[in-house]
Amino acid sequence: MTLREIDDQSLVQKLVEQEHALVRARFQNSMGRLENTAALKGLRKDIARIRTELRTRESAQGLPKNALLNLRSKITITKADASSEQGGFLQGVVDKLAE
Repeated sequence: MTLREIDDQSLVQKLVEQEHALVRARFQNSMGRLENTAALKGLRKDIARIRTELRTRESAQGLPKNALLNLRSKITITKADASSEQGGFLQGVVDKLAE
């Protein structure tokens, strides 16, 4: 399924999930635990693609800039959405940074 086929709410949800994954990957990289550092570049590009699609939709619908991005405040990441990794006491820090 391409980004153009996803509805607005799901696209914003995907953006939040990708941003959360990027924060986790950056944290793992800083601790020297990230095996695939190319994943950082891939996550950044995915986020850029999603933001571009959101901005395109805003322009097509005549909405102001970042109108769809403001839906992000209504989305929360649950443990089911997050990866199954055990984060220990630092997981809370990563969660706060992702907000």
